[in-house]
Amino acid sequence: MAQAVAQAMGDHARLVVEAGTGVGKTFAYLVPALLSGQRVLICTATKALQDQLHGRDLPQLLRALALPQRTALLKGRASYLCRQRLQLARQALATAHAAQLADIQLWAQGTQTGDLAELPGLDERSPVLALVTSTHDNCLGQGCPHFADCHVYQARRQALAADVLVINHHLFFADLAVRESGVARLLPDTGVVVFDEAHQLAETASQFLGQQLGTGQLHDLAQDLLAVGLRHAPALADWPAHGERLRQAARQWRLLAPEQAAAAPPGRLPWAGVAPAGWDATSWAGATAGAVLALRSCLAALDAVAHLAPDLAHLHQRTVDLLAHLARFSAPPDAGCVRWLDMAGQLRLREVPLDVGPALRALWQGLPAEPGAWDEPARPPAAPARGWVFTSATLGDDERLRWFTAACGIDEARVLRVDSPFDYAHQAALYVPRQLPEATDPAHSEQLAHWVADAALRLGGRTLVLTTSLRALQELAGVLGRRLAPGCGVELLVQGQAPKRRIMERFRAPPHATGYVLLGSASFWEGFDVPGSALQLLVIDRLPFPSPGDPLVQAHGARLKQQGRSAFRDYALPAAAVALKQGAGRLIRSEDDRGVLVVADQRLLRMGYGKRLLRALPAMRRLESEAEFAAALAALTRTSTTGSPWP
Repeated sequence: MAQAVAQAMGDHARLVVEAGTGVGKTFAYLVPALLSGQRVLICTATKALQDQLHGRDLPQLLRALALPQRTALLKGRASYLCRQRLQLARQALATAHAAQLADIQLWAQGTQTGDLAELPGLDERSPVLALVTSTHDNCLGQGCPHFADCHVYQARRQALAADVLVINHHLFFADLAVRESGVARLLPDTGVVVFDEAHQLAETASQFLGQQLGTGQLHDLAQDLLAVGLRHAPALADWPAHGERLRQAARQWRLLAPEQAAAAPPGRLPWAGVAPAGWDATSWAGATAGAVLALRSCLAALDAVAHLAPDLAHLHQRTVDLLAHLARFSAPPDAGCVRWLDMAGQLRLREVPLDVGPALRALWQGLPAEPGAWDEPARPPAAPARGWVFTSATLGDDERLRWFTAACGIDEARVLRVDSPFDYAHQAALYVPRQLPEATDPAHSEQLAHWVADAALRLGGRTLVLTTSLRALQELAGVLGRRLAPGCGVELLVQGQAPKRRIMERFRAPPHATGYVLLGSASFWEGFDVPGSALQLLVIDRLPFPSPGDPLVQAHGARLKQQGRSAFRDYALPAAAVALKQGAGRLIRSEDDRGVLVVADQRLLRMGYGKRLLRALPAMRRLESEAEFAAALAALTRTSTTGSPWP
């Protein structure tokens, strides 16, 4: 892999590498990148990998290679403390968050980076984060009184001076979106770009090529309107009343959401005609009109005071932008785009292109994208010759990795597949329980939960259960919570009941009197690394096919049918193969790991397409009966307690 990466960098070519677990892909691209003598940009999908690369891997390699390169880490603005927002929050907000704000204020006096990851006690789900960080909408830029010591801009200045810069996929596309919009660039030009965790690339690109508008933006504007208005122009407008109108408009939209929206997997309601599906067109028009009236009322008040302070001028521009977004969503969607209403958390209006391949192809080739491909007036400019490397443990289930390359517009790229060095036939086993109900049976989750409880109690915990939906997670959590009662020696950890970082740390902790069963959904299927004996039983509740109720899935299927192709064979099946491979990769993370993968879905063995899904998994030995499974658990228990070999 390192040789292929070095060759691609030297040729300014595009290389796609699927590197199995344990290959050491991080060093395989870092070493040739550091030795290339070129400026290097490394893009990851997660903050955890960003921190690992910058804090551990790069310093280790630079010391070993005796190289003097300057490195920098750059995250999105939501990761950094905003001094201006913290000041406004402490001045204007209720006492509900006073203690947390005081802790952040104390930390702010000593931090050098402003990276909120330095605060170990801060829950990543805390509403305080939105109060002390900036967004593209509410950042004052050079008009901010704290601009000289702004953590975001300090990080960006360091990034522009670095020889090796570590960012994430979102920042890469955000930089493209602002290059020609009059905003200072975020990233330097580099000769080498590496995308790690590249399987998420097309999805991230679609977010920046699309449009969205959420009720959270109305709430944020209302909050800032009150704080800034009372500070700079307290007697010139009824700021509390304007803020309340915005909150009422957001509330009206939320209350009108049809009941079926909550059940629309995954919380997405298709958009049909002039309104989302299942939503009365008159009610939709009324909610939209209410938001427009509230925003116009705010705009009229801001017209008279915008000249008084940069904060007020910025609020004026934000209001104008929100009105423009509302106008866009009141018109039909662009050709080739799919639109839906996202009901997860806040209400969001979303529109994304079905195919991002053409825009990305132009980017990789160093050409300007076609007009309209990126948010106007910004389009990615012509780029210098670069070497592009795309890598992940899971990029497809065929030799050419078409699931990834077609979606990302790199069909002509060099492709390399490097198998894992692990001895899966000896280290792992696969079991499909035949006694459980069919995966489509309503009783499946309950029966699976009892089966998992029995297995985990025998094993002493050390179990990760991955579900394909939040509904299944909740059903399993209910039964497992009753079965794994206090004092049984096994504790249940459930996604969402505590910060993800804290859950992962507890599960990875060295063996002690209490074992753990971790129950997680989407975010635990990847980027969760548990080497050693803390994880020895991995259970996947169902085959991870895309949800047929998802508007994106429906739109992709409809497009394939128009082309005379099969939506199942050409879209759903390869997507399921990649997801299954990604989830199964959580089990074996080192040469010493041992474990059993359970796929609790008999379709894997019974249906013809199961052979394709089985080929996507590592070549594990198969357990054919419950007795063989019980023997494997007993062997794992002996291995963990006595160090005896596992058969």
